[in-house]
Amino acid sequence: MSKSEWYLPALDEMGLFEDSGHRTRFKELVDCYGEYPFFTNGLCKCMYLAAWDEEHFAVILQILSDLAIGKERDTEEMRIQGSLLADQQEGGDYYIYQLSNAFLDGKTFALEGNEDITEEYIYIIRQALKAEKVIDQADSRGR
Repeated sequence: MSKSEWYLPALDEMGLFEDSGHRTRFKELVDCYGEYPFFTNGLCKCMYLAAWDEEHFAVILQILSDLAIGKERDTEEMRIQGSLLADQQEGGDYYIYQLSNAFLDGKTFALEGNEDITEEYIYIIRQALKAEKVIDQADSRGR
């Protein structure tokens, strides 16, 4: 059973894909990188978040490609890239990268409520936090 077969039905069941493009991008990432030694459920959560749109998908695809070519065994280099990218962002994108880093670190993330970001970004972050729980449950069942 492929890793995307663990995650897709669970995320589908909870209605956590925004559209077919989001689902397809996520599936492509998991299918392509799910068997690499650096794949973790934290990375899977980043994949869900990055698959939300083409722009973030392109960023994670480049980073994952570099990790695969470098035969990395963990996501430390991705974490460093995420910190650098976060520092270059403003508004909602800053928090998207912060959330990605929290996923990679296995840490809790919560918006405090005083962030200066649009409702669209708040929605994306809330959906990603819901997906986090679903991915954790699917991961524990798949192992």
